[in-house]
Amino acid sequence: MKIEINKNLVEFTPENDDEKKKLEALWRLMVDCVRFNKKMVPVGEYIPVKNTFARFAIEGLEVDKSKAYPEVHVDKDCRCYCQTCNKYVELKKGDQIPPCCGKLMEVLD
Repeated sequence: MKIEINKNLVEFTPENDDEKKKLEALWRLMVDCVRFNKKMVPVGEYIPVKNTFARFAIEGLEVDKSKAYPEVHVDKDCRCYCQTCNKYVELKKGDQIPPCCGKLMEVLD
């Protein structure tokens, strides 16, 4: 996938048929011609030496309330905290990052 950034405009150009299908599925998920389009917001961090992916949540997407938060798992033992209430929690590799104060906790170390 080729990504071009020009000020506040981001263009995604698929480079194979699989990426083309996935970009079309994402477009259909994000765009609602009748009501409001959805927004993508970053979740966690993207540091290439630590992660091979960047993760985003889609705001405005109707989801099952039992799965109201994206399922994000940590790839190593770490500590997470809530930026709102400063609560800390210790997680083991593979544990799911819990929500707190209306959003997912942030990985501290």
